[in-house]
Amino acid sequence: MRLTAVEEGHLRNGLPGTIGIAAVFSGGPFDLVRVRSRVRERWGALDRMRLLIEPPTGPAALSGHRWAADRSFDPAAHVTATDQEPEALLADGTAHPLPPGRPPWRLLVTPHALVLLAHHALLDGRSLETLFRLLMDDAVPPRPPGPASAHPPAAARQRPRVRPGGVGRELRRVTAPGRRLPAVPPGEARPSVAVVELDPQVMRAARRQPAGGRGATLNELLLSTYAGALRACYGPLRSWPAGPAPLYATVPVDLRTRADARRLGNAVTALRVPLPVDVESPVARLQVCQDLVAAFPHRGDAHRAILPALRAVARTVPWLAGVTARSLARPEVTTSLCTAFKWRDNPSRFLGRPLSRVVPLPQLSPPGTANLCLVHTADAYTLTVVSHLRAGDAAMLGEAVAQDMKAVAASGAPAARAG
Repeated sequence: MRLTAVEEGHLRNGLPGTIGIAAVFSGGPFDLVRVRSRVRERWGALDRMRLLIEPPTGPAALSGHRWAADRSFDPAAHVTATDQEPEALLADGTAHPLPPGRPPWRLLVTPHALVLLAHHALLDGRSLETLFRLLMDDAVPPRPPGPASAHPPAAARQRPRVRPGGVGRELRRVTAPGRRLPAVPPGEARPSVAVVELDPQVMRAARRQPAGGRGATLNELLLSTYAGALRACYGPLRSWPAGPAPLYATVPVDLRTRADARRLGNAVTALRVPLPVDVESPVARLQVCQDLVAAFPHRGDAHRAILPALRAVARTVPWLAGVTARSLARPEVTTSLCTAFKWRDNPSRFLGRPLSRVVPLPQLSPPGTANLCLVHTADAYTLTVVSHLRAGDAAMLGEAVAQDMKAVAASGAPAARAG
């Protein structure tokens, strides 16, 4: 079965394409045999986890890659033990492709954590979360597989009605010129990963801002504090080179519904928003981001309306998926991916051990970019920054986000909205 345009794009963008998630548990070390047994029980019936990537059989521009089903499901080939720390495994996975010749995913078992790495063509971030939930002790195992299908159809639903003007505005947002992060000298760009544990008390106070308002979501806080971090690290946008263009963050938005919420694969779109880097007040930046996020449902409807046609065209002409992927991967187009989610199943246990923290791993993008993901698990808030800038810039940005979060939390009064 041919890959979708999105999946083909992840293979043709010239990057390793690895994303991941780590779950950290309290209690004693894991028994590898029991972990493999649980993986076979919970994932063995999932067709998606058996898929192999086959190269094009003819000219790549005409035929594209295809999915092929692996006949067997062998946890021993994918689930291995290691003494490395989860953060080291995530950092290594960011910059290196997964082994070829088998379904593109791995589960690494450390004494107190599980680290799942996968190629983005196979799974998106929501899929990684779904897979981890299926491993938990109280999860309902999946049903036995029906007829083999690499892409189970989404639940039937009416396509949203969107005015042509709304579609046009969204297409202009996708292609609007933006700016890169401050340039890295040629040859000095290096992938780096930083994991920052945010203070729960600070996060609770920040989520109550602005004072007298409805409170802030994780996505709104991440966007606003990242804007503050960029300002702290590089100065206001007006001092940056490359003219007056805004700096855009790209926010993945899940297109699944309740009916197909556990569907594996790639089922997200991406919404670009201009970050308020030039707004001085931390709470004012938050208010700007709240206004931007409030428009997501309407903007998402525009994507639901136009994506089927775009995917059909790109799937018919595989080279177009590659051209589109490389275009969207340019640092001035997709400068920073920012996403946040909450692990809602609390408490969660794996083989009797309580889950204490979830650590996400965003993908690595081309030089001149940084991607961020924030996860709330029980009373733990974990931010991961994957940068392709100077060595150590991920840690610098992560610490700056943490400092700006403290500034938001300390703001006791509402701020005037920026005009």
